[in-house]
Amino acid sequence: MYELVQAVFNGDEKTALHQLIYALSVSGKRYFLRNEILQSFADYCHQSQKPAYFYYSSSVGKLIQYTHEIILEEESTWFVIRPTIANQEVWKLTADLSRFEQMTPQALLDVRDRSVNRYQPHILEIDLHPFYEGSPRIDDPRNIGQGLAFLNRYLCSQLLTDPQYWVEMLFQALHGLQYDGIRLLLSDRISSGIQLAKQIKPALKLLSERSPDEPYENFRFDLKELGFEPGWGNTAARVSETLELLDRLIYSPEPGILETFVARVPAVFRVVLVSIHGWVGQQDVLGRDETLGQVIYVLEQARSLENELCEQIKLAGLDQLGIKPHVIILTRLIPNCEGTFCNLHLEKVEDTENAWILRVPFGEFNPEITNNWISKFEIWPYLEQFALDAEKELLAQFKVKPNLIIGNYSDGNLVAFLLSRRMKVTQCNIAHSLEKPKYLFSNLYWQDLEDQYHFSVQFTADLISMNAADFIITSSYQEIVGTPDTVGQYESYKCFTMPQLYHVVDGIDLFSPKFNLVPPGVNETIFFRYSQKEDRDSHLRTQVHELLFSREDTQIFGHLDQPNKRPIFAVDTITSINNLTGLVECFGKSQALQERCNLIILSSKLHPNEAINSEEAEEIQKLYDIIDKCNLYGKIRWVGMRIPSSELGETYRVVADSQGIYVHFARFESFGRSILEAMISGLPTFTTQFGGSLEIIENQEDGFHINPTDLEGTAKKILDFLDKCDTHAEHWQEVSEWMSQRIHHKYNWHLHSNQLLLLAKMFSFWNFVAPENNEARDRYMETLFHLIYKPRVEKILEKHMGG
Repeated sequence: MYELVQAVFNGDEKTALHQLIYALSVSGKRYFLRNEILQSFADYCHQSQKPAYFYYSSSVGKLIQYTHEIILEEESTWFVIRPTIANQEVWKLTADLSRFEQMTPQALLDVRDRSVNRYQPHILEIDLHPFYEGSPRIDDPRNIGQGLAFLNRYLCSQLLTDPQYWVEMLFQALHGLQYDGIRLLLSDRISSGIQLAKQIKPALKLLSERSPDEPYENFRFDLKELGFEPGWGNTAARVSETLELLDRLIYSPEPGILETFVARVPAVFRVVLVSIHGWVGQQDVLGRDETLGQVIYVLEQARSLENELCEQIKLAGLDQLGIKPHVIILTRLIPNCEGTFCNLHLEKVEDTENAWILRVPFGEFNPEITNNWISKFEIWPYLEQFALDAEKELLAQFKVKPNLIIGNYSDGNLVAFLLSRRMKVTQCNIAHSLEKPKYLFSNLYWQDLEDQYHFSVQFTADLISMNAADFIITSSYQEIVGTPDTVGQYESYKCFTMPQLYHVVDGIDLFSPKFNLVPPGVNETIFFRYSQKEDRDSHLRTQVHELLFSREDTQIFGHLDQPNKRPIFAVDTITSINNLTGLVECFGKSQALQERCNLIILSSKLHPNEAINSEEAEEIQKLYDIIDKCNLYGKIRWVGMRIPSSELGETYRVVADSQGIYVHFARFESFGRSILEAMISGLPTFTTQFGGSLEIIENQEDGFHINPTDLEGTAKKILDFLDKCDTHAEHWQEVSEWMSQRIHHKYNWHLHSNQLLLLAKMFSFWNFVAPENNEARDRYMETLFHLIYKPRVEKILEKHMGG
């Protein structure tokens, strides 16, 4: 960016930059973010009557397009520039614009502290860069999140560079595999990588003399003589294929061969999914509003993982030995469970053979708190003891250590770190949604927000778990590094300040292969295309149609004067982030939308007195105020009740029966489970452009991405779609089919589980062959845990104990 800044300073445009900075300064503010900067520059160009090209194409215009923050000080102006995704530069310009220089991240963090009058000269600096320095690293930002593919290529290149060492490492990894004392793949008859390579040929010759579909049991002892134990396959053909893959991997390694071979290695049998703070239950007792999506995700993931593991065990020929997968969802036991099963120690997951919900109580401390549900913002003091207690419970259930621990959300990821560290087990992180980027300036003003949110604890926990994790799975690319215009959720942890607590100089390596895109699926027995008439229950259909369009109930607000109008449908919990109020306002301000459509919203609550906090109560009241102000009576239905999953699936299909549309109007959405549900049901879906939902709808130009801050623009996009439906009779149907097929083929649980297990195997192997930096990194994480996290949670505990 030096050349661009130099061009502005050396040319006539320096005056324009000076005038823009002056315009910002007269506002009285000192800190400006991207949207404000762009708007101020647009206003400047308009007022100065600049030609049209100037906004985008002039040197100063290009500089402003790359600028994400401007901070004003008396003697200087600071520009935070993002020239490319996942890359940030800091430039300091003197007040008179006579000089400029590039600054360090440390200097930026100091100036941010000064901007809120909380600067201190000596502060703890957290820098994770040294722990990633010697590790393989992705070069191209476009490949961020494709860690598995990168690691495959890297390992294959290493095999070619030093084949003898890497074949020996491969042998060591395979030689160590066992299940409850049963040796898998290799016996002690094969004692080295060189011997393994030699033994493959006679094994393949033996198999070539067998019928392809001959069961493994028929030639098991013949292979045993050569040093091969069970796990290569269930038939002669399968065993032969697996051994051929290994042979090719040894002599002519290629990424595709490595991936296919590793996928077949029987290395994962016992999996723990950690999801702590929500009501983890079944039969539609799914979470509280703040974690409803997460609980559904974990239950479906558990079912899918068990199915995938069963299939892999069968194809490996290990089912004949009585080997079965064992999946445990680890959560907390809640004594005051309000009529649910959340006080049940062990509960089988429905539609599984050996997947269970294991509930471990919190250490008592103050029973008035620990016996009840605890918000995700207040749960922190109980997690360390929970992890210690959970370790004993898990070992009692499994009898041995698990093979993989998957954390969910910040609290579950921290417990996954503690368990993984103690048990020496591969750790996977799933954030679902990181709170830091959701709350503007949440780190800068953490002290003001501490009593309500305890961000100092949460952000520290996030730093610990994301760096300690062996691999991280995300639902979208944007979750990691955002877009050219927005910073990613994980990227927001790269460099930030917690004034008077610590500075994060380098918090995470976004180019690490640990980041992998593995989007979730959707339960296709509940959510399926509306046109699958044979799979629909006619009684349920009638019941749901009445719920959405005509039924009277104390938990339903509004009636529709013209119920045959095309419905606009939305499903969400009522929060300022989810922004149902914005959607109602958008509808209320567009007469054209009201003339052509009805608005139907489904939430879990209808009345302010049902809210669990003041923010939720305010949002509910705001919804009523907008309905009243825009006089939407007769045009809107608001169903405010929790309905079973089977009914929820049918709501999308009933709306699709009327050729309706779905709108997801969130200010920010990390991914969006309801988007998948609506699309697979066949509803043309409009979704927020802020967050990972951008990636769900692609290849449809810009027609279905909406800006929730632009009510007029959103209404126009919906109306443009309706116009196309009117002029081209098949348009709605074509879009419906495209969206349904996209989810069916790309976002399914089979793909998710297959990829997740492959990652677990690959990163376990990687940690086996290159563990050097991990121990140092994990000790650094333990230091943060003991010296920052624990003292902070003590303050929360004091409050809970009435201190």
